[in-house]
Amino acid sequence: MRKISLRITRVLSTMTAITPNGLTYLMMFTGILAGAALVVPGLTGAILGALLIQVYLLLDCVDGEVARWRRQTSLTGVYLDRVGHYMSEAALLTGLGLRATDLLHRDGHGSHWEWAFLGTLAALGAILIKSETDLVDVARARSGMTAVEDSASVPRSSSVAKARRAASFLKFHRLVGAVEASLFILAAGIADAVHGGLTFTRLAVVVLAAIAMLQTVLHLLSIVLSSRLR
Repeated sequence: MRKISLRITRVLSTMTAITPNGLTYLMMFTGILAGAALVVPGLTGAILGALLIQVYLLLDCVDGEVARWRRQTSLTGVYLDRVGHYMSEAALLTGLGLRATDLLHRDGHGSHWEWAFLGTLAALGAILIKSETDLVDVARARSGMTAVEDSASVPRSSSVAKARRAASFLKFHRLVGAVEASLFILAAGIADAVHGGLTFTRLAVVVLAAIAMLQTVLHLLSIVLSSRLR
């Protein structure tokens, strides 16, 4: 994506007046729109969601590049970028839940709101995972400490450290990220298009909700058992 974004950044920085924060707002809007696109029935919605997340990723690169090119980096920009990630991932997973709910009754005679609940649960987990990371710096700043070093993320317990390395190797936690989740949802949409119904989309909701909830607990334990809060 960097090979594409640098070309766009050069054009935007020299030929337009758009601000880095304006691009970040556009990134937010695109990410939220990707979640809304999933409500569109059939393979169309899944494709739109995946494509919009790619645009979201592109804008996520471009806003920072434009800020550095013009020397307009700011705390506001950093804050908006984080909020944009929170909102976009939550919107995508919530949109997946609504897709599985079958709002337009394409796969039956009524909407099944239990899937919307699971999608919202997955979205909540994705937000909590990011919050747990960000709140480390908040806690340290309020205690007058400097930002955490990367080395502090290693758990003090050797058994927990081994479990963390195993989880990092499997990378299952990345499935709740916007890019990976959108591709996972697209794969489920393709499978549904082949076999009919919403079976694979609903399976995707269950898998992502389970991963989000599990990762919320594991990530919290990883932080508490590391040196990040010391």
